[in-house]
Amino acid sequence: MGLKVLSVLDTTKIQYYHFKAIIIAGMGLFTDAYDLFCIAPITKLLGRIYYPKTDNEISPAIISIMVAVPLLGTSIGQLIFGRLGDLIGRRRVYGLALTLMVISSFGSGFSICTSRTCVLASLAFFRLMLGIGIGGDYPLSATIMSEFANKRTRGAFIAAVFSMQGFGILFSSMVVMVVCAIFEHATHASKEHTPLVADLAWRIILMIGAIPAAVTFYWRMMMPESARYTALVEHNVVQATKDMEKVIEISMNQMTEQTSSGTTPLILPSPTYNLFSKRFLYRHGRDLFSCAFTWFILDIVFYSSTLFQSHIYESFLPDKHEISAFQEAYNVAKWQAIVAICSTIPGYWATVFLIDRIGRRKIQILGFVLMAVGLFAIGIPYYAFWNRLDRHNKGVEIGFMILLGLVFFFSNFGPNTTTFIVPAELFPARFRTTCHGISGAAGKVGAIIGSIGFLWAFHDKKTDGYPRAIGLTGTLVTLGVVSLIGALVTYFFTLETNGRSLEENEYETGKNAIVDSEG
Repeated sequence: MGLKVLSVLDTTKIQYYHFKAIIIAGMGLFTDAYDLFCIAPITKLLGRIYYPKTDNEISPAIISIMVAVPLLGTSIGQLIFGRLGDLIGRRRVYGLALTLMVISSFGSGFSICTSRTCVLASLAFFRLMLGIGIGGDYPLSATIMSEFANKRTRGAFIAAVFSMQGFGILFSSMVVMVVCAIFEHATHASKEHTPLVADLAWRIILMIGAIPAAVTFYWRMMMPESARYTALVEHNVVQATKDMEKVIEISMNQMTEQTSSGTTPLILPSPTYNLFSKRFLYRHGRDLFSCAFTWFILDIVFYSSTLFQSHIYESFLPDKHEISAFQEAYNVAKWQAIVAICSTIPGYWATVFLIDRIGRRKIQILGFVLMAVGLFAIGIPYYAFWNRLDRHNKGVEIGFMILLGLVFFFSNFGPNTTTFIVPAELFPARFRTTCHGISGAAGKVGAIIGSIGFLWAFHDKKTDGYPRAIGLTGTLVTLGVVSLIGALVTYFFTLETNGRSLEENEYETGKNAIVDSEG
């Protein structure tokens, strides 16, 4: 027997509150992308300020730590907040994750020390805390949006929340460009000298990341608890109905359960099996494996490719010895903005418009396969053809950037978005944020492997003293193969969740719906 309030949520028309929820939930993803993508130009400033004796370059070991620490924090946050979201409620821990993000964003730039070791240690600590807050936001945002949405447009709404990452990338690039332009104009920085105020510039950029999250704190605290959590986990159907009446345009009478005696009936008993019990693994083990493994595969490729961007930019940018510190950071941010506008943001929004028409599974397979094609097309002929990039061969430059843009387009119109959506739709309400957190944490382990592995695989002994492990061609071909593995796992293990209610997805095991005495 279904609950009327949940049926109403599944069938209600699109309303203003749905769009408000997208913005409120999406600000965490916006902040995530801001802090991830502003670090590339910031490392250029840090290199100029603190590493003048090593050709203004931060050592690969330090770069690895700066990349790994927030990813490790994100993985921890996904596990902790994901579990708390199921144990004590989505809304109760939602504000805590956002608060941690605001404090850590501000703290990242607020280190009062000026020595290199102290500054980098302080930055690593606050980015670890920032990662924990961001990690907590992932399962909560996805689950809250999935539980508020109707089943016809649920995929588009969750994808729209995730698409805020694209705007976070663009905003971070714009902030870096504006701050660097202001400081460049004010200080008349030269290529030989990095002004002392550059140490202020990177701090301002990081602190600005606290603003988007902070401005949404009030609205997050005003959000009601998810009706599905209240009804299915706390067993309070009346309160769930009252909460929904506050935010959607429908009367309480239309959502109230009635029997012949006029009382609200008891709902079906909750499943009695525990997390990771045999019963859980039988019913949801394949789904958890599929969600976690495909996210793991995706993040290996996605974060490796993200770092790869900075190496690509160098083919198009002036030599760093010919420009100032602010110009160098500005140029990196400019190219990040171009990639975001031309491929990343369109990829997100293609998913928003098509996911409920095509389905999650098809988009994920398509994305993985076309990512592989793009990586092979860049990697295999790299030293024979693409390595000839220079500012006098515009045709080669354009072709190379088109291929790179397609890789990022199909990662976002593909597994980078769908791996965020599917875990919020497959699992029971009392395990939903936990399983989403586990899936996301697996992804961030892949991100650590991919990003740090790529950094060390790409290093050239001639330029930075480290041997190149497999070279750029080997790295890109390997990432292409990994993408194909992701497509195969999706094909054999991932279920389609499109067009069904969350409760219908919960009971889907293989091709048959199982309904038994345990719920």
